[in-house]
Amino acid sequence: MLDMKTIEPCVVVIFGANGNLSRRKLIPALFRLDVAKRLPEKMAIVGCSLEPWNDDQWIEEVSGMLQSRFPGGLDEEVFKRFRARLHYHPNPPGSGDAYQNLQKKLEETPGFSPNLVFYMAVRPSEFPSIIDKLGTVGLLKQNKGWCRVVIEKPFGYDLLSAQTLQRSLYHHLNEPQIYRIDHYLGKGTVQNVIVFRFANILFEPLWNNHYIDHVQITHSETLGVEGRADYYEGVGALRDMIQSHLLQLLALVAMEPPVTLSAEHLRDEKVKVLKAIRPITQNSVHAHAFRGQYTAGIIDGKPVPGYLDEPGVAPDSTTETYAALKLFIDNWRWAGVPFYLRTGKRMAENSSAICIRFKSPPRDLLRHSHRELPHPNWILLGIQPDDCLKMEIQVKVPGLDLNTRTLSLDATYRKSSEEDYDAYEGLLLDVMQGDHSLFLRIDEVEWAWRAVDPIIKVWAMERGFINGYQAGSWGPRGTYRLFDNEDQFWRHSLNPEGGDLQAY
Repeated sequence: MLDMKTIEPCVVVIFGANGNLSRRKLIPALFRLDVAKRLPEKMAIVGCSLEPWNDDQWIEEVSGMLQSRFPGGLDEEVFKRFRARLHYHPNPPGSGDAYQNLQKKLEETPGFSPNLVFYMAVRPSEFPSIIDKLGTVGLLKQNKGWCRVVIEKPFGYDLLSAQTLQRSLYHHLNEPQIYRIDHYLGKGTVQNVIVFRFANILFEPLWNNHYIDHVQITHSETLGVEGRADYYEGVGALRDMIQSHLLQLLALVAMEPPVTLSAEHLRDEKVKVLKAIRPITQNSVHAHAFRGQYTAGIIDGKPVPGYLDEPGVAPDSTTETYAALKLFIDNWRWAGVPFYLRTGKRMAENSSAICIRFKSPPRDLLRHSHRELPHPNWILLGIQPDDCLKMEIQVKVPGLDLNTRTLSLDATYRKSSEEDYDAYEGLLLDVMQGDHSLFLRIDEVEWAWRAVDPIIKVWAMERGFINGYQAGSWGPRGTYRLFDNEDQFWRHSLNPEGGDLQAY
């Protein structure tokens, strides 16, 4: 987690340095850390990609990346300091001595620290090959300094592939060297879930199945596949978002208080939650999971194509762009409380939120004065774009009659004068500091795959039909069958007037 610990000098080597992730996230994040003077003076950044560039060409590329991300201009002094950190190593396909040359560069360049971070900003299929070659030339040994490897999701495509990938990594790495990054966990509001849960005793007596009716965790996007169909066709919404990001949010909401907030104690409690998720049998998949695929529609007043019309998508594809699940956590605290998870592309809004609905009072004393159904209490944790904390309660409407309305208590925590940071900034600092708290341990990954594996298998066999939903809507019709009670509906808004909105 982002703090002011001293960082040892190190060399950050980015594989896929000319790729989308490096351009959009990693290089800008490292630059912002340099602006904030959070990088050690002798830290170096080595870009490693297929292009046969030299250092000057790489520096020119980085300058273009940053100018496009910071249209207001770059501070000349900071950029001068940053560009002095930049080095480049070409890694063309078929080169037999590229990794030996990389070893020589890292070990013999004056001023380079023996501490190494290797960031795998490449396709997941390339992880084992790169790590094997690094290990073969001895770059993963920790003889003179520490060595850490950062791996982006997806970590495998199912439980078996995740275990196979892990075995290949263990040939050259031990578990403390591996940082499985989930950028979602680096978001300030996600970390605020931990603070909300464990720094406020106010809610702890209510945080159980006696008072909570159900929990909804939503991530919706207005974007489509944005030219990434070759990746998305093999992944889909269930793997892309639910297996990683949303199950992590579920674990943070549901876990027991850890002994401390150290990495191992925190991850121990998250694993306990994932282990307690009730297994979904293949026969019960349709009662617990729903999938859909967007069709042509209107987003922000402009027509957009359907998924099957996107470049690179197979005309008969049944890859889901929308997925919704109902999960149960079979432990003492959460027995009987459904957790509803959903994600989708080309939805009505960009929104990520955790919505916790409380049960109705055991006896409604105001039932004779209600002109409509009573409204339950909610706790709403907005993650993006509205990072907020709200609580909805019922109050009396001014006047002679005893009528009620919903009042939202807004505890938005960021002040206008406080600067936010990108998730990758904090996570990169954590890697350099050796803090695993917001990174996934292998047993977390495996138990998350176990939760969704039966669904993956059934959907893979059922390739004849998938529900469609119009781009710009809130998803396919029929998702109501996931709910246990008639008064449960998807929460589409963080505002009281947009509270319970039926999801078809």
